[in-house]
Formats: sequence, structure tokens, C-alpha cells
Amino acid sequence: MMLRRVAHGAKDIFTLLLTRSQSCNPGLKLSSVWPDITNKSFLIHSSYTTDTKSKEENKKTLENLYSLSVDITKIRRLKEWVLLQDVAYVKEIAGILQEMGADETTVANIIERCPEAILHTPAEINSQRALWQLVCQNEKQLIRLIEQFPESFFTTEYQQNQKANILFFQELGLKNNIITRFLTSAPNIFYNPVEKNKTVIETLQRNYLNLGGSEANMKIWILKLLSQNPFILLNTSTAIQENLEFLQKNDFTDQEVLQLLSKLKGFIFQLNSTTMQESMLFSKNTFKCSDQELKQLVLKCPALLYYSVPVLEERLEGLLKEGISIAQIRETPMVLELTTQIVQYRIKKLSALGYDIKSGNLESLNGTKKDFEVTYGKIQSKKERPIFNPVAPLHIED
Repeated sequence: MMLRRVAHGAKDIFTLLLTRSQSCNPGLKLSSVWPDITNKSFLIHSSYTTDTKSKEENKKTLENLYSLSVDITKIRRLKEWVLLQDVAYVKEIAGILQEMGADETTVANIIERCPEAILHTPAEINSQRALWQLVCQNEKQLIRLIEQFPESFFTTEYQQNQKANILFFQELGLKNNIITRFLTSAPNIFYNPVEKNKTVIETLQRNYLNLGGSEANMKIWILKLLSQNPFILLNTSTAIQENLEFLQKNDFTDQEVLQLLSKLKGFIFQLNSTTMQESMLFSKNTFKCSDQELKQLVLKCPALLYYSVPVLEERLEGLLKEGISIAQIRETPMVLELTTQIVQYRIKKLSALGYDIKSGNLESLNGTKKDFEVTYGKIQSKKERPIFNPVAPLHIED
């Protein structure tokens, strides 16, 4: 039981991260990034039963689940409706998973996390198995992915689109390990008709060249953009075009637009011009700068473009409460990419070393957790290093 709890919640964590992104970017809508996934259980549920109160649990299903050491209470708590269905393929699905190398604990873990797996026919699951084998190194890797992301694997309604998109991504030049990451963490991009994804890619390619990008670098640029943010494929060609035009209307040069696209990893296409305009106006008033100075600040710190005004306000207030000046923030605007909690934690650690952030450079606060730990380590070692005076007399005992 302890082992079966270890891998739980991957999809929930991913949804939480998207929700946080939504709170920072009102233009970034969770529904547009994760369509149908949150309703998937409902759709499957509604296709099997409409009245859970008047039905009894399927005794054969229960017996088969007990024989596999599945924790029935978890299923009752999460998706009881699965137990009410007249037809289930418990032994068959367990058999397929065991053929792929899953032991009893793994099979139970998968069914507990995705109970509706037992409602799929063996034919559907074998087809999905063959589909994922197009990009998996072996069945050992496949079963590991199924255990970590069962809902992605057991979504079988879009197999034709999934296959067409896998082949398209391979033709595009994406490596299989990247495609498997997409299948597990961004499965909904495979539900699109392949023509839709091709249209988005063609729009990106055309704009890259129009902005001055070279034909030789275009493939690398596209593949990197997709690897960093596959959800870009959920946008329409119109939305992509409108956001690029917004940047150009705000006097960003073609080269600067390309620079922003690379820095923002394509997330700019999940924003809207109204939100971006409001954020830029807030920054301009806060830092009391000209349009040209604002543009340089945005290029230095794209967070000024994609974070909403409430988020920027909160982070700015948090910095000011710590005694940091507007001038310091303007000099190092990247500090606004950090949450107030992270800033407070880092200031506290630096202060313990005697580092005065109010008079120092904010660069010491910036970067990832790893970056900060390196900076902190350097300051700490410098503080602890003894001062050596080369002309001081040496005291040597006889």
C-alpha cells in the first residue's frame, strides 16, 4: 500500500501549475490549455450511467478488483460510478498490463488512480498500447509512463488523431522522448486534427521568417519553442497573429519580437492584447519612464508583459515593504519574476549573513533556486574566509 501511494497526483500537480499561471495571467485560460481533460471522467461517466442512486455495485467487478488487491475504498471515494457499470474488463485490462511487465502492485496502483481504465475494451487498450509503442523505447518504459500518467494513456477516444499527430511530430523532427513527454503532460494537443496543428506550425514558421529569422535556423527555433511550450498548439492562427501585431504596434522591432518570443517560450500567444497593454501601462506609471525606456525594461524582464496588474502590484508592494526602492527594482526588474514569499525567504537568508539588500544589488535575489544557492554560497564563503595579512609577523612556538 505504501508503494502504491508514491506516484499519485502527477496530473493534479500539473493542473495546479496551470492554475497558478492563470492567476498570474488572466489572458491565459485553463480551459483553453487543458480542454476536456477535467471533464473527461464526466463524459465517460455519462456514457455509461445516468442514475447512480438506484443502481448497486457490480459484484463481479468488486470480486475481480479484490483479487488484484485494489483498494476499493479509493475508487468509491473518487469515482464510485465505475463500480456501478454492468460491464467491466477488470481481468482483461490487468492481463494486458501484466503482459507489459506490470506487477500486482503496479496494476492495483494504476486502477486505483484511473478506475475507468476497466471500462475500456481490451481491443481499445491494445490499440493504445501499439500507438504509444511508436515513441516508447520498450514496454518497460511504457508501463512506467502508464503508472505515472494513467488518465493520459486510458483516453482512447482520439486514437486516429493521436496517431496522425505522433507521425507529424516525428516528421517535424521532434525526438521520441519529447513526444512521450507531450503524450503524458500535454495529451490534449494530440486530440486536435493533425491539420489544425500543421496550420499553427505553418503560421509560426511564416512569422519567424517575416520577422527576419533565417531559413537555416527555423527548424531549430520551432522545435525548441514546441519543446518548451507544447500548449502553443492549442492557440488559433488568428490569436498568434494578433499578439505579434500588438508587439509591433508598440514599436518593438522584428528582432526584438523574436527575442521576446524566445524568452517567453511561446506563452505570449496565450495572452491577449488588453492584458498586455494594461501591464505595460502599469509598469510605465510605476517606473515613470518613457515608451522607449519601457520597451527596454520589457526586453530585460518579459514578466512586465505577461504578469497581470494585480500580480505586479502584489510583488511590487512586497519588495517595497522590505525596504527596497523603486530605483533598485527598475535597475533589476527581473526580481518581479519571483513571488513575494520567495523574495522574503531569500532576503532573510542573506540578512543572516549580514548582507544589506537595501543598499546592495538585487541581482543576488534573482534566478532559480539553484542560481540563488550558488550566489548565497559565494557570499557565505567570502564572509567566512579569514583575512590574510602578508606583512603581519608570524608567531611560531619553539
